[in-house]
Amino acid sequence: MLAALKHYPGTVRLLLLATFILTLARALTLPYLVVYLADNFQLSIGHIGLLIGGALIVASLLSLYGGHLVDTLHNHTLISASTLLFTLAFAAAIASRSALMFFLCLVLINLTLAVVDIAAKAGFCALLPVERRAEVFAIKYTLSNVGYAVGPLLGVAMLELDDHLPFVASALIGLGMCLAYWRLGDRGLQASLAEQPSAGFVQVALGLAGDRRLVCFTLGGVLSAVVFGQFTAYLSQYLVVTTSPSEAARLVGYLVTTNAVTVIALQYLIGRRISRQRLMPWLLAGMALFIAGLLGFALAGSVLAWCLAMLVFTLGEIIVIPAEYMFIDLIAPEHLRGVYYGAQNLSNLGAALGPVMVGFALTQWWPGAIFYLLVMSVILAGVFYWLGTRKQ
Repeated sequence: MLAALKHYPGTVRLLLLATFILTLARALTLPYLVVYLADNFQLSIGHIGLLIGGALIVASLLSLYGGHLVDTLHNHTLISASTLLFTLAFAAAIASRSALMFFLCLVLINLTLAVVDIAAKAGFCALLPVERRAEVFAIKYTLSNVGYAVGPLLGVAMLELDDHLPFVASALIGLGMCLAYWRLGDRGLQASLAEQPSAGFVQVALGLAGDRRLVCFTLGGVLSAVVFGQFTAYLSQYLVVTTSPSEAARLVGYLVTTNAVTVIALQYLIGRRISRQRLMPWLLAGMALFIAGLLGFALAGSVLAWCLAMLVFTLGEIIVIPAEYMFIDLIAPEHLRGVYYGAQNLSNLGAALGPVMVGFALTQWWPGAIFYLLVMSVILAGVFYWLGTRKQ
């Protein structure tokens, strides 16, 4: 992977660095977020879940307009402004004295991170030939997982020094990235074609709703994100019900480590081989691995069995996410890549829905039923992916 990075233009490397740095800054606060909200705002666990999940949902919906901005503004302006807002949102979060203010800060953090992510993907498409995009998407996803693996560990270490230090560090990292991109970023880079006539957001949104392939693929993405978007949350819910909180925490730690190591070790090797010409076979393979992993969870009776099931499950994740990127790259018009990637970002709605759906199922049925419910979600996602890859 490092060898491949040397052959990319400097602008591509800077876009990869920006997404990695902001992901790392966001991940610093993840271990402490629930505790911080409980201690500072005296919120119940239920209200904390609604606040965190609601912020993700609102940011995901707003990111559709963020994609429109990617298509209409220069990347340099948009990424510089987004990283500055990312910094200010963390600073405001520290100063927040109400849960509502903190919620708005969290929305802004998630939204600006999504906009930079969309701008980077659209920038890759503008800068690289088709045959090199699968590789850069795989590198980007690998780096994001490195950020999410390392960030929480650094955040926990910072908490030993001061409760607010992770938020302060995130703000400073965001500010550093903002200044670096303002100084080094390509001021002429724009995702869409300059000669393409611009359209208003409402007109663009109506056009997206009329694209059958995009609608089907977005629905498939939402349903698959139910399964992999926040798997740690629903596995924790299941394990707390079937074992004990301490045992659940211990086992989830092993599973998170297994997931992170697998992604970091294999994402680039597998993701770079996904081709536009055989997207559906790749997606079907990913769906099959998800199903095998979920059935493994349902049957697991030991730590080793759980970790092996997570390994299989993670292989599905490694395939599906870059394949989704490639499909959007395949169907998006050149002048609308940003808003198409913004539509893909709506899959976060599925990530927010997963723990809610599983929590309801755990109160109504026997615990193992959740895995068969999630298998049904994978199958439905596969159906929508198949419909989306069919030509009109």
